[in-house]
Order: sequence, then C-alpha cells, then structure tokens
Amino acid sequence: QVHLVESGGGLVQAGGSLRVSCEASGLTASYYAVGWFRQAPGKEREFVGAVSWGSGRTFLPDSVKGRFTISRDMAENTVYLEINSLKPEDTAVYYCAARRQSSSYVYTRAAEYDHWGQGTQVTVSS
Repeated sequence: QVHLVESGGGLVQAGGSLRVSCEASGLTASYYAVGWFRQAPGKEREFVGAVSWGSGRTFLPDSVKGRFTISRDMAENTVYLEINSLKPEDTAVYYCAARRQSSSYVYTRAAEYDHWGQGTQVTVSS
C-alpha cells in the first residue's frame, strides 16, 4: 500500500522560505501523480500543485505560481514543495497525496486522490 509522510513544516516569518517534504513508500510504478494540498482552519482543502512521479513534470495553479515550486527526487522517494515569499495566508496544514496516473490529465481535486499523508503544519507570522 502507498504510504506518504509529510515533514518540514514549522513557524516562519512572512517573506521567508520553507521546503516541505513528502516521502512516499509503495509506489510500484512510475505512473503516479503526487499532489500537494493545503487546508487552513475553516476553509476547504486547496490544490497547490502536482508532479508526475515518473517524468518530474509539474503543474502549479495561478494562485501559487511564482512562489511555489514542486520537485521530486526518485532516489530519495520524496516530493518537495518549496514555498518562497511566505505570506500569513499561507498558514495551513499541507498534505501530499498520490494516485495512479494514466494520462496527462492534471488532478486538482482532493477527491481524485486515493492516498494521503497526515499533513505538516506551516505557520507564517506577520
């Protein structure tokens, strides 16, 4: 079974940078999509990017484009989300998720993912 573990969250001042990690186990093939989501108190889970595990191709929505970067290191079985120029509104629990990918379609909805990590808290101070 796929197992995902997020780490790297913490308390950061606005304007700073942070990299959160998602270590994946159980990916038996290259054709997986790994997505990042965040959820702030009182808000729905929000898509912030995805990467193709096999190719490394990434997709970022306009809401975070220019500040967020997604990458993956297959040797370390890890997907990274780097957040630059942090804003207080970035405060949320950040989750990674995975699902099989059989096409170039970018999965942007939480319901489209089958496996989830427990999340890591990112808090940005003013």
